[in-house]
Amino acid sequence: MRREKLPVTLFIRGEQYFDDVDPDATELVTEGTLELMEEGLRLTYQETSLTGMEGTTTTFEITGPQVTLRRAGTVNSQMVFEEGRQHTSLYETPYGELSVDIQTSALRHNLSDRGGLLEIRYSIAVEHTVTGRNSFKIRVKRKN
Repeated sequence: MRREKLPVTLFIRGEQYFDDVDPDATELVTEGTLELMEEGLRLTYQETSLTGMEGTTTTFEITGPQVTLRRAGTVNSQMVFEEGRQHTSLYETPYGELSVDIQTSALRHNLSDRGGLLEIRYSIAVEHTVTGRNSFKIRVKRKN
C-alpha cells in the first residue's frame, strides 16, 4: 500500500474538568496531514503558541482499538489511549520526568481518507494522583 500524506484542516477542542469548576476549554484550527498506513491512520500537526507548545510536532496514531499521542520538540511525551484500560507513560518537562497514568473512559472515531472525527475522554493521574478529567474532539476535514 502506498503511503500518502493528505493535507487536512484540523478542528481541535480540548476540555479539562476539575472538581466543581467549569471546564477549561481550548480550541484550535490548524493545518496538518492525514497519513494512511497499513495498520491504521496517522494525524500530524504543529503546535502553536496558543497551546503553549510552540515548536512541538503532535502525532496521533490510530491502530485498532488504540490511539497513541506523541509529542516531539519543545515538549516530549507519549500517551496511549485504549477504552477501558489504563496505560502509564512518561511525560518530559523542562524540570524533569513525571509518571502519568491515563485511564480512557471513551474512545470513538470514524476517520478515513475523507476525514472524520476522533473523540477521546480520559482521566489523568500524575504520580498516581488524579489531577482531572480531560476530553478532546478532533474534526478532520480533507483539503481539496
